[in-house]
Amino acid sequence: QVQLVESGGGLVQPGGSLRLSCVASGSIFSINGMGWYRQVPGKQRELVATLSRGGSTNYADSVKGRFTISTNNARNTVYLQMNSLKPDDSAVYYCNAELIRLGGTLPLGYWGQGTQVTVSS
Repeated sequence: QVQLVESGGGLVQPGGSLRLSCVASGSIFSINGMGWYRQVPGKQRELVATLSRGGSTNYADSVKGRFTISTNNARNTVYLQMNSLKPDDSAVYYCNAELIRLGGTLPLGYWGQGTQVTVSS
């Protein structure tokens, strides 16, 4: 089995910062890339930031310059440093990983359970 476990969400005032973490564990052979998405009720899940195995990053225009995605040396944990938070950033944030399981050949996508981020005064 593969698990993605997020942490770090919470309530923060506008202009504040939060750091989200996501740890991938289980029967993993290799991770092609990891990323963060967010969703608010009634809207589609949207990309926030992604990080490829080679280190390439991609950000939504709405978070460029404020959010930074990074990983650890083992490349099984992905972080999202969120600065200058705005009320519009409020959402459930989901971690995503594209990975190959032990004994597998094709990369598959996995999701975490989500962590709530609320930006409000």
